[in-house]
Amino acid sequence: MSTYRVSMDIGGTFTDIVTYDEKTKQYRATKASTTPGELSRGVISGMGTLIEDLSAIDFIVHGTTQGLNAFLERRGVDVLLLATAGVEDSYHIARGPRYELYNAQYRKPRPLIERKDVVGIRGRLQYDGSELTPLDEDAVRAAAVRARENGYGAVAVGFLFSYKNPAHELRAREILLEELGEDFTVALSHESAKEWREYERTSSAVVEAYTGPVVRNYLLDLEEQLGDRGVDVPLHIMQSSGGVLTARSARARPLQTLLSGPVGGAIGCEKLTETLSTNNLIGVDMGGTSFDVSLVIDGVPDVSTEATLEGQPMLMSVVNIHTIGAGGGSVAWIEAGGLRVGPRSAGASPGPACYGRGGVEPTVTDANLVLGRVDADTFAGGQIRLDRTAAETALATVGDRLGLSVIDIAEGICDVANSQMAQAIRTITIARGIEPRDFALVAFGGAGAMHAAFLARELGIAETVVPRFPGAFSAWGMLQSNVRKDFTEPYFFLDEDLDLADMSRTLREMEESAVESLAHEGIPADRRIAEHSVDVRYQLQEFFLTVPLASADEPLEEGFMDTLARRFSAQYEERYGHANYGAPIEVVTLRTRVIGELDSTDTRRIAEATSAEFPHEIRQVIFDREPRDTIIVERESLGAGHTLSGPAIILEATATTVVPPGFTVAVDPHGALIIRNLDIEGES
Repeated sequence: MSTYRVSMDIGGTFTDIVTYDEKTKQYRATKASTTPGELSRGVISGMGTLIEDLSAIDFIVHGTTQGLNAFLERRGVDVLLLATAGVEDSYHIARGPRYELYNAQYRKPRPLIERKDVVGIRGRLQYDGSELTPLDEDAVRAAAVRARENGYGAVAVGFLFSYKNPAHELRAREILLEELGEDFTVALSHESAKEWREYERTSSAVVEAYTGPVVRNYLLDLEEQLGDRGVDVPLHIMQSSGGVLTARSARARPLQTLLSGPVGGAIGCEKLTETLSTNNLIGVDMGGTSFDVSLVIDGVPDVSTEATLEGQPMLMSVVNIHTIGAGGGSVAWIEAGGLRVGPRSAGASPGPACYGRGGVEPTVTDANLVLGRVDADTFAGGQIRLDRTAAETALATVGDRLGLSVIDIAEGICDVANSQMAQAIRTITIARGIEPRDFALVAFGGAGAMHAAFLARELGIAETVVPRFPGAFSAWGMLQSNVRKDFTEPYFFLDEDLDLADMSRTLREMEESAVESLAHEGIPADRRIAEHSVDVRYQLQEFFLTVPLASADEPLEEGFMDTLARRFSAQYEERYGHANYGAPIEVVTLRTRVIGELDSTDTRRIAEATSAEFPHEIRQVIFDREPRDTIIVERESLGAGHTLSGPAIILEATATTVVPPGFTVAVDPHGALIIRNLDIEGES
């Protein structure tokens, strides 16, 4: 009897499901319509189309957008913030971004809570964690009464220097739970982000409190739904950092799941480096609502120690993902006589006009259908039959106002969308001193492979990769993840004041605690790996770079400070174009990342092509506003070694790959489509 590993990724339009049969070593993927308001129904429905008996599942992982959507749509719970009396305005004073320093039009982002929702609590710790004034427990109890009587859904606690000594925050939670009940949501800043910078730490706690109940209720409902259908293994949740946690741990730390939805694609790209010719990849995920860009550099996903979402900072490990509102459902509209596309999306309901669900506005999907780049009968695995007439009618509502034909406005919509997506790629590469031409482009998401070659041409990228199951690639990437937890310890010292023995001892203590925490995730001792790094900056600078360490014992090695200075200088020069080796440096924070290795899935090779021929048809498709004879082929008909030249359309259940004129395609041994730009290859 087969057993299955399953992953689920809920998008704005579709829910992607990927299964891996551990007996046959085969993957299967499908898309189910996202069911807003009752997301678990779409998840269960999609799983049922691939697995008859859900009790056969022995591993399940899920990327959730519940917290992110609650944040973006401002439908989290009302939060009461307890702050240290005398500095309770810190959260609303905030910190202005450096890049807006000379912007006279800058407007501070609206915080998640109003000033009236902040309570100052007497009690004070000093910078070293020693107590200056005891906590006013009566004030905390009064705040709990206020939270109950005024219907607050959560309380965030952000006291000064709690990262050095959490005693006041921990006692505040005890009192709050005594008054409000054990199931009430209380977010402590030292647990949300055990780091310096009071505002960012408090902001992290507020975001966790604001979204926490939404995430917890959703996960509890999904676990119950799965249990009712015989799934008796723990549900795992994707984290923003690229690792996974059990749902039980995710409910305790919901902030870690906030950006989990798009992260699976970055982990999938990391896995691809094992079979591709390059370790540097730009992952582009174009779905129905958004366009997400991530990087894999030297075989490792680009991870940051902080994130900012709509102006709200959060201190946590997160895969760097740049997102814009550009997807298949992005609506085309006119502003000041010019064509605009997005960020507003038709979403899953009513969806693009061609879905036949009541939508009347023109979208990117409607444009691609009219151009012949989408097959009306096989879209989304045949779950939706597209209506070309409805698409043409919708496009005409914009085209007529601009004096353009339906074909011209369709290509114009695609050109504008492509330009916006190319700019998003530049933001995460060129703006950071990274040359995109040194990378391969990996296209996934339901619409990514449809636009990727055009993006590669605009950016001068020679190679584009379309992996297997591109429309469900983020879900596939989740199956390649391991359990991951991140721990931090503030550690402020100038280089000449460092006690290297104490530094090593602190790192070992962090490692022991981190490794032990994996026992709660069900990870055997022989599958636990710890990695260390340290935040370093030049003396008197405000910001830092994270420098990797070989081990917790490395600080004890002879010449360690010189080694650390050289590593830091090399990173600094790579990031900023210059460095000052020999200048005094400061250590800011110690970091330990612990990995719990999970069973991996095979990246099987596909069957070799037995001849150069393959079944296909020729159909007229519009490129550069002209109909061209175009190869139409099912991806399942292609074997390893098959090649073809554009223009071509490659069809499959989860996506459509568009190969414009001037590009070639080769199928690699693992089934990936390798698309090359002939103009760039000719130049080289």
